[in-house]
Amino acid sequence: MNAANQQTKKMKWQWVWIAAAFAALIAITLLPHMKGLPIAGQRALAILAFALILWVTEAVSYQVSAAMIVGLIALLIGLAPSIQDPSQMTGTGNALAMALSGFSSSAVALVAAALFLAAAMQVTNLHKRLALWILSRVGTKTSNLVFGAILVSIVLAFFVPSATARAGAVVPILLGMVAAFGLPNNSKLGALLVITSVQAVSIWNIGIKTAAAQNMVALGFIQKEFETDITWSSWFLYAAPWAFIMSILLFFVMTHLIKPETKALEAGKDLIENQLKELGHLKASEIRLIVISLLLLLFWTTEGKLHPFDTTTVTIIAIGILLAPKIGVFDWKSVEHLIPWGTVIVFAVGISLGTVLLDTHGAQWLSNKIFGSLGLETMPLIATIALVSLFNILIHLGFASATSLSSALIPIFIALTSTIHLGDNQIGFVLIQQFVISIGFLLPVNSPQGMLAYGTGAFTAKDFLKSGLPLTIIGYLLILLFSMTYWKWVGLL
Repeated sequence: MNAANQQTKKMKWQWVWIAAAFAALIAITLLPHMKGLPIAGQRALAILAFALILWVTEAVSYQVSAAMIVGLIALLIGLAPSIQDPSQMTGTGNALAMALSGFSSSAVALVAAALFLAAAMQVTNLHKRLALWILSRVGTKTSNLVFGAILVSIVLAFFVPSATARAGAVVPILLGMVAAFGLPNNSKLGALLVITSVQAVSIWNIGIKTAAAQNMVALGFIQKEFETDITWSSWFLYAAPWAFIMSILLFFVMTHLIKPETKALEAGKDLIENQLKELGHLKASEIRLIVISLLLLLFWTTEGKLHPFDTTTVTIIAIGILLAPKIGVFDWKSVEHLIPWGTVIVFAVGISLGTVLLDTHGAQWLSNKIFGSLGLETMPLIATIALVSLFNILIHLGFASATSLSSALIPIFIALTSTIHLGDNQIGFVLIQQFVISIGFLLPVNSPQGMLAYGTGAFTAKDFLKSGLPLTIIGYLLILLFSMTYWKWVGLL
């Protein structure tokens, strides 16, 4: 099938899915009134169904779906009876304020600031220099390079708050080493190194609070509903040990599953050294970025201990410094085209939709319907975590974005904690489910970094699944083990 025919087929299905999304929206909106569900909540669920179909099928871009969602919230919720006073309409003005409420979340500000940090790394090439330097030190054996790919992903997770940017820095370097040895991208060695790198990026999305946007979604909901902030160091205390163990297991899984064509890449060492020489000596802008990044990391890790400043505040201040003349690394004109502003909009609208679901009691009703028949309120906490986590992992198969998955599921999980009366374990339960949301190891389409790597042709979906299946099983079992032991010891549960 040629490109023109493929495009025609894609457009045909695009309209099919858009029609399906509107059909679901209309059908749920017009359903007879359901007991315990306000009309506004029913319409919020209709909008959620509409959004889910668009998100899963990618019939339109996430940015376009965000605009549609805002309009639908303003219209449908605005013309529904108010939750506070059912004798009055909510009003489109009030509903529009609800639809735009996500833009006032500190989590959105942190995501925007994180995108500026990622752009700073891109402008200065500091993330590439750091990746090359680490790979130059690990040796040329293929097992050492697998270790190096994991190590690079870990180190970059501290400083580059974008999974796609981290993968974008490391994958080309690894494929360049494969090419230098005379092997094609789709060689076993290429598949081994690239899949390892991508899975490590996904693992450390969980290990570090600022490593992934979806973490900010969950924290935004937790802050609003439970009036509690989770500091950078607390998140690290809870999640980093899990990610560290997973990284070790990733090394053994990858080196046993994929046997490369060669055991060493001598030519790769020369390639790395040449690329480092091409970067030249550290530039003044890189040195300033290193200093600012280290100070930022220091403020993140000591949040709530040595100072009262939250993660978002210090990050925004750091961006202000990075943009300042003389002491910064870029100006607005040079950086504004590097920022994916659509990501910020999608992120904010996702938070708005989740907030609407909670405020209209739609999330609570849906939580009861999905999990109510399971009798979770009578089960031990570990059984509840096991069942909900399994549901979480399976539903992720349909999503290309963990951010949209967090927007859809975290409000439901928050509602569930009240339904099954988790008490002091509410925050811990929701946070653990956020960790599980980032377990997108099975298919390349389950994460942006997976799709980026898949686009290189270095591996097939079957290759990815071959590693993703054992990693998902191991990660799930490790979640349960930590829930029974470590997370109880450190006070998360």
